[in-house]
Amino acid sequence: MNIEFKKDCRYALLVPTSMGLRMTPSNGQPVHSSSNFYVHATSAETNVASVSSFLGLPVKVLTAFVKGSPVARLIKDNLRSRHMDFEGPEVDQGGPWGYRHQINIADSGYGTRGPRVWNDRAGEVGRTLNVKDFDLDRIFDQEGVQVMHVSGLIAALSPDTGQFCLELARAAKKYGTRISFDLNYRASFWKDRKNELDNIFAEIAGVSDILVGNEEDFQLCLGIEGPEAGGKGLGDKIDSFKGMINNVKKAYPNASVFATTLREVVSTNLHMWGAIMSEGDNWHIVQPREIVVLDRIGGGDGFVGGMLYAILQGWDPEKWIQFGWATGALATTQLTDYGQPADEEQVWSIWAGNARVQR
Repeated sequence: MNIEFKKDCRYALLVPTSMGLRMTPSNGQPVHSSSNFYVHATSAETNVASVSSFLGLPVKVLTAFVKGSPVARLIKDNLRSRHMDFEGPEVDQGGPWGYRHQINIADSGYGTRGPRVWNDRAGEVGRTLNVKDFDLDRIFDQEGVQVMHVSGLIAALSPDTGQFCLELARAAKKYGTRISFDLNYRASFWKDRKNELDNIFAEIAGVSDILVGNEEDFQLCLGIEGPEAGGKGLGDKIDSFKGMINNVKKAYPNASVFATTLREVVSTNLHMWGAIMSEGDNWHIVQPREIVVLDRIGGGDGFVGGMLYAILQGWDPEKWIQFGWATGALATTQLTDYGQPADEEQVWSIWAGNARVQR
């Protein structure tokens, strides 16, 4: 099947997001015993968009910044280096105890020691994202967007961001922009807010063209029964995953593409990595294959980013999942939690298992 896109758009991909910093100890060491950290600007949604932006498609980011903050300057410079346009309000800090950009403190783990991630989101400026700060008619009608990618992380971040994502989805639908929704369930975001978020997620999923999530996401965000999360032998659970996706298709018939990744952790640095995708009445499956992992964070976002890039390029559907699998694998080899593909050939070499030197 082919997905038709709105013509004459300035942007191939649009992502609403809350930008922050990620701090990772050097050489796979634990946070508590480290003195050297690698710091970079990040968000799950720009992780997804990076595949398209590094490969030459025009990308726009909607976010919020702390006015006058050197961290905000770092983030803006980083987005420019990733070839992304951005817009969003400059929010007054309000003093030392006011707003700031969130911090993700991540021990990437090593060998038999698993990763540990600590999120410090107090005073997060991204929680203030509000539709009143953006001209949606200009963005979706005058500028034009082919695909908007929404993450459940932003939809659940605060009551303001939930309404913001709803209004974005409604505007995208109105102006013919395709909608991609990665459910991204986080228990701490959903605490004491289930009824509110059930309604928000159901409405966004109901107008989405592409739905992405793992077994936990579909069950906890949309109430769709599926296989138990994690565990060994994911390749043996393919039929269960298919059954779950079929249930999602029945509940949300507007969508035409459904996808989930498969991951079996052998050790921190060795994973079995696979994926399942349904488009129309067709199934595309990548049985879990061995990948070597430097840092696992961002692999799922890399998969979604590669799949969306392939869809935007109008390739045959079997290539959507292959390219997504490979960009997800690529992301796990880099210190940033987003993949930075040099070109399409590099990605296809990963898919082919060709790690030979290129001169």
